[in-house]
Amino acid sequence: MKKVNPTMFSFSKVYCSLFGHKLRVSKNITNHVHEYKCKKCGMEMTDTADGLLARLTPKFKETNAYLAKIHKKRKRIFLAKAS
Repeated sequence: MKKVNPTMFSFSKVYCSLFGHKLRVSKNITNHVHEYKCKKCGMEMTDTADGLLARLTPKFKETNAYLAKIHKKRKRIFLAKAS
């Protein structure tokens, strides 16, 4: 797989800087926290604790993975008690 040079010119990045990102949900972490990916340039973002969007850094990825694990476990326990 080719590595993309970060200093390389990209029309999609220019488009996003002028008109804004076309964000699509790429992963549902919980009912309220999602990960998004720009349809044009591929930039990844996530919801923060404040309800705002932030770039998806390795720290946020780790936090989201932990949140998803906890949410999945709680949901499984809740459904087991409801049955």
